Amino acid sequence: MDEIEHKYVGVNGLKLHVAEIGSESSPVVVFLHGFPEIWYSWRHQMIAVAKAGFRAIAPDYRGYGLSDPPPQPEKTTFLDLLSDLLAILDALKISKVFLVSKDFGAAVVSTFVLLHQERVSGFVTLGVPFMPPRPPIYHKLLPEGFYISRWQEPGRAEADFGRLDAKTVVRNIYILFSRSEIPIAQENQEIMDLVEPSTPLPSWFSEEDLATYGALYEKSGFQTALQVPYRAFLDWKGEENSIPNPKVEVPALLIMGEKDYVFKFPGMENYVRSGEVKTFVLNLEIIYIPEGTHFVQEQLPDQVNELILNFLTGHS
Repeated sequence: MDEIEHKYVGVNGLKLHVAEIGSESSPVVVFLHGFPEIWYSWRHQMIAVAKAGFRAIAPDYRGYGLSDPPPQPEKTTFLDLLSDLLAILDALKISKVFLVSKDFGAAVVSTFVLLHQERVSGFVTLGVPFMPPRPPIYHKLLPEGFYISRWQEPGRAEADFGRLDAKTVVRNIYILFSRSEIPIAQENQEIMDLVEPSTPLPSWFSEEDLATYGALYEKSGFQTALQVPYRAFLDWKGEENSIPNPKVEVPALLIMGEKDYVFKFPGMENYVRSGEVKTFVLNLEIIYIPEGTHFVQEQLPDQVNELILNFLTGHS
């Protein structure tokens, strides 16, 4: 990791941490993480794209990792993350980028591309397709123990996570999210109880990786992370109404692990396989990875790197 450099960029009154590798004169690829992730989630991809002649930049969102927490974490919205991304690009004098995202980062990218299409050369999402901004309804179609419903409940995740140290919370979520089933607790059970302490980490995720994540979440805590994405979904005030025709024409790639539990969200597989997603993203390629799980970029880095590089070089 020695080649990856770290700096802070002042945006919107906060100092946000940015990891970076590659020449300043190269085309830029910005990587946006999910939960329980951080810039480090993209370590394999950053090094690969830099070797191929691109400049890789991976910020920690506000309130995540080494970035400053917002003054009122419980009031953070998706629009704050969009505003931070735009401000980072402006601060670094980057006029146009490729965006690569996974998990809820795909929601950030979807809306960013709709609002700032002229700043985007192309985008890649992993595990979650492009979606026009609208409140999700999955929680209405799944049992009350659905992990997102539980984490949206004020105080519940805080109490659940608070029994453990940050490293163990990340460990448990990595194990849960690596499975192909949606995490759903029983009525008398909390989400952290779904993982036995003796359960091994996924083979591709080392104790050293876990220690890195644990230290970063130890610093940041989970307050902002529980707000965005999970609770901010509930406050979606209809930003979609300001985008009457949510279509994008820039080139796009969706990498979908077929063992990613998100693929089992109600309606998700049909939205992707039926081609409905292509009614919004007119120039979309979809690639399925049969063994791919939720963390496909860490699980199968060589395969994912090749797919991302083929996309970047094909549209540069």
